[in-house]
Amino acid sequence: MADGEAERNGDAPTAAAATSKNTPAVEVEELPKAIVRRVVKDKLSKMAAGGGEDEVSVQKDALLAFSESTRIFIHYLSATANDICKESKRQTMNADDVLKAIEEIDFPEFVEPLKASLEEFRRKNAVKKSGAKGKETAKKRKAEEIQDGME
Repeated sequence: MADGEAERNGDAPTAAAATSKNTPAVEVEELPKAIVRRVVKDKLSKMAAGGGEDEVSVQKDALLAFSESTRIFIHYLSATANDICKESKRQTMNADDVLKAIEEIDFPEFVEPLKASLEEFRRKNAVKKSGAKGKETAKKRKAEEIQDGME
């Protein structure tokens, strides 16, 4: 199996294996446990009978499994999106690369909800940017008015 393929499958070399080959050690990033716990508990409580706010308990090893599987999924998705980006002869990955990668790894049902979330995110950012520019312009006008009043 090629190194790139192994990495996409989540079988990335360990730090010990990397150092034995005189290559830099691969640092394994962990997702923040508190965030993983919160996301899992929120989703499970919403799925519980009646959709109530019942407290759902999750064992540590289950949280570890969620965290590790999420990390592997992110690595696989990013490697696939990177391949799509390189096939397009670009160096910078964009949202379309990620959406195509999601389809390619057989999760097409996520594409439309993600597109909607991306549009909402972009819309909110546009509003924030226009609001920030408006405040800057107002501050400049006010400063000019004060300066004109002093003259």
